[in-house]
Amino acid sequence: VQLQASGGGSVQAGGSVRLSCAASGRSFSMYGVGWFRQAPGQEREFVAAVSRSARTTIYADSVKGRFNISRDNADNAVYLQMNSLKPEDTAVYFCAARFTYRSVSDHNTASRAAYDVWGQGTLVTVSS
Repeated sequence: VQLQASGGGSVQAGGSVRLSCAASGRSFSMYGVGWFRQAPGQEREFVAAVSRSARTTIYADSVKGRFNISRDNADNAVYLQMNSLKPEDTAVYFCAARFTYRSVSDHNTASRAAYDVWGQGTLVTVSS
């Protein structure tokens, strides 16, 4: 599977942005998907993830209640709806996928090392 993130841009604080992660390949439904972000000079950090089954999601504490991750396997896509954006949300956002066996299809992880397929990033800039 290959991934391509899009939807980034510039927005004022308090605004919203919706990121998309488009996947190619027929096996996308077998992957859990996560979003990560990297601000200038900082480590790449976990933002949110959705399980292969789409039944479970997890979020970083810093985005809980503001961001929502969802997936549409029919469209081979995962979305990150970002609301109430803050200047500290400014970063390059990456989507990533990890193959997940059906027996653990509800499993999620925030561990960057668990993801073995990465898309290119999309920049989100939030101004105050």
